[in-house]
Amino acid sequence: MIYLDYAATTPMSDESMLTFQQASKQYFGNEQSLHDIGSSASTLLKTCKKTLANLLHAKEQGIYFTSGGSESNYLALHSLITAHQEKGKHIITTPIEHASIRNYFRELEKQGFAITYVPVDRFGVVDIEALEAAIQEDTILASIQHANSEIGTIQPLRKIGRLLKAHNVLFHTDCVQTFGKIPIQVEDMYIDSLSISAHKIYGPKGVGACYINPQVQWQPIFEGTSHEGGFRPGTVNVPGIAAFLTAAQAIIEAQEKEAKRLKELREFFVQGLQEIPHPIFIEGHPVSSLPNIVAVTIQGIEGQYTMLECNRSGIAISVGSACQIGKQEPSRTMLAIGKEPEEAKQYVRFSLGKYTTKQEIETTLQVLRTMIYQFFGGAITK
Repeated sequence: MIYLDYAATTPMSDESMLTFQQASKQYFGNEQSLHDIGSSASTLLKTCKKTLANLLHAKEQGIYFTSGGSESNYLALHSLITAHQEKGKHIITTPIEHASIRNYFRELEKQGFAITYVPVDRFGVVDIEALEAAIQEDTILASIQHANSEIGTIQPLRKIGRLLKAHNVLFHTDCVQTFGKIPIQVEDMYIDSLSISAHKIYGPKGVGACYINPQVQWQPIFEGTSHEGGFRPGTVNVPGIAAFLTAAQAIIEAQEKEAKRLKELREFFVQGLQEIPHPIFIEGHPVSSLPNIVAVTIQGIEGQYTMLECNRSGIAISVGSACQIGKQEPSRTMLAIGKEPEEAKQYVRFSLGKYTTKQEIETTLQVLRTMIYQFFGGAITK
């Protein structure tokens, strides 16, 4: 099987798996326990926090480990918004955020919060002028993703963060798709909180992290919680966190070299798609985009059909965020960048990873050529 769905999840690396096995045997204690076994686990957890803080160019005191990106988004947003409600009930976001953020804000709307959705352009980039115009005296927080998981467009976080800082608005960003792929400088980007996940970078599923600026006030969801400084209830998964950091260090170390390789593969793939004698549109920003995501719409063919045909040929791709599969709705991101519903349904995503080869891309291109040719009975023209 050719796997081209790395944006959904990644296979666990051998080194990460080895760390998990070793840590499970040697550091199995509850890090809150006062005996030596618990203290050993606590020491390892502190080391992991310090290491992750260095990778993010952030403060160690602001690192909290969670079960993944979705929980990190929810905990960060809820903890910050609850602590700053005295300022007002206005929040800013975009229409292309991850489902975990979108669904949470829907619940807040039911509680009387006002949510402003700042538009994006046809490439998926946030309209900075519209963002500034949306800020009100009672605006608590803005949540704007680092890069979109469906089209790969990267947002100008530093510009956004600086603007929000000037207006005293808290800034949360979902970095699940970008961590390990492009640089993240928490302080330089004026980020107050962010979310990342292990299973996107060849680490274990069920592990993630959240950063909250230690200088920013937040309120625990449950009073009396002792784990993670009261940020999250439940025994901390120390072996999983250690495996997460093993994967994180490896991907950051190889980040520049791997980004170059993926960019070259992406360019080869895009060129091959454009040579197919049929209208295929490359979505997302032409320059400011993740090197591993190739988002396309194939005119006249629904994405579900393309995905199933690729699967039948032994190629795994997707038709959007895995958290939204099965909804039978056109991609919200596609609609937000100006696509009509029928056009949006033609969207498919190919996402590359560290095991992707040029030969696999060539095979995929051939499968797509054959699929399109057969779908239109050979009557296709550019």
